[in-house]
Amino acid sequence: MNSGNARENLVSGSIVKTMLSLSIPAILGMVVIGLYNFMDAVFVGRMVGPEAMTAVKVSYPFTLMNSGVATLIGTGSASVLSRAIGKKDQDTIDKIMGNLIALVLILSALITAVGLIFTQPLLSLSGAKGEILVEASRYLKVVFLGSLFVNFAQSSNMVMRGEGKLKSAMLIMGSGAILNIILDPILILAFGRENGILGAAVATITAQLFQAVLALNYFVKKSDNVRIHRIGVIGSVTGPVLSVGASAMLMQVMSMVQQTVMYNTVERCGGGSWQTILGASLSLQAFAFIPLWGISQGYQPAIGTNYGAKQFDRVRSFNKAFMIAATILAALFYIPIMTAPKAMLSLFITDPAIVAEGAPMLRVLFAPYITYGVLILMITFFQAIGKGGNAAILTVLRQALLFLPLVVLLPRVFARSVEGVFYAQLFTDAAILLLGVILMLGAFRKIRAEENALPSQREYKRAS
Repeated sequence: MNSGNARENLVSGSIVKTMLSLSIPAILGMVVIGLYNFMDAVFVGRMVGPEAMTAVKVSYPFTLMNSGVATLIGTGSASVLSRAIGKKDQDTIDKIMGNLIALVLILSALITAVGLIFTQPLLSLSGAKGEILVEASRYLKVVFLGSLFVNFAQSSNMVMRGEGKLKSAMLIMGSGAILNIILDPILILAFGRENGILGAAVATITAQLFQAVLALNYFVKKSDNVRIHRIGVIGSVTGPVLSVGASAMLMQVMSMVQQTVMYNTVERCGGGSWQTILGASLSLQAFAFIPLWGISQGYQPAIGTNYGAKQFDRVRSFNKAFMIAATILAALFYIPIMTAPKAMLSLFITDPAIVAEGAPMLRVLFAPYITYGVLILMITFFQAIGKGGNAAILTVLRQALLFLPLVVLLPRVFARSVEGVFYAQLFTDAAILLLGVILMLGAFRKIRAEENALPSQREYKRAS
């Protein structure tokens, strides 16, 4: 499907059919992205040991430094692109990829340098000690060495989705994830039990390199409309990219801060076994989040393109359809995790006593998950229409300004102080959901006012 047809489907095709065509590839693509750290933890936990699994999970928040950079550049670029497609602004479209590559090169070099120099001090912030600290440092250094591949693969994939090419994005991400799953056990065995965690890290970076090559080939040879032209930082594009992408990056960075504080607090309140429980619980939460991020990736071009084309009735229709679909999708993960928490934790933890102790808190952590589809789409909505400030407000409040005080205060309230860490997320999400609804209703009132100021829909279509 060429770019023109993709635009026409977004601005005039069936709402439900277009939603499915955008969402299914995006969900599948994002699920396979989530398999990277998830499968590393599963293979390492089973083939190396619980300390190594905990090391992978303690490292995970700091891998979000790369995810933050990729999201900053990719989400911002995708938002600018989808609105440019809606406006038929080819000049802006032609600047997207050259600007993206320049930003990826600069920021990836910075992440690699900082990460390699400060690996152990960073991990110490999460409460990692002894053997876990040593193993986590080895794993994380390999990840930082591959920052360029990770950031280009992920950010360029977001641009494909912004272009409406969800199937191509899914196939590229899927091929990398499958390669990672194949390489994980092979390289863990090849490196040996003592160095198995290095094998898992090398498998991940090799798969990301493979994805980066496929993405580069797509934009050089295959994309219908978004090609690589002059490589360099372009002010007219960089400003809007960073203003929108900053809110998305904040979610990644704040996740790093949030999880670092959680690991540190549970270690202080409950010891190393609770770090293992938290690591397994957050792995399940992160994996369950991925399909919701996937549906948001389909939502973004649908909202952004129609907003750019001033098709506000379709913005409302797409919003309703995606909100319903996201809640149904959340229920598919919510029900089994809430009904069988011990079975879920046993994917990562082989000690029945630790599983039994952690199961009730897994339920607490997942209690608000049924609302996460709506919450993620609200944040994505503001990014899609270029209102990154509202998205940033929701993100910073959820993962820092509300959560961090609660995670410090609540352990002092509960009889078992470690339980307060898990309840902090529940109370925070309830407040953020309410605020998000208020902000979104306000945004739609402004859209209605803008719509009333336009010529009739018939006149607009004739003019376009």
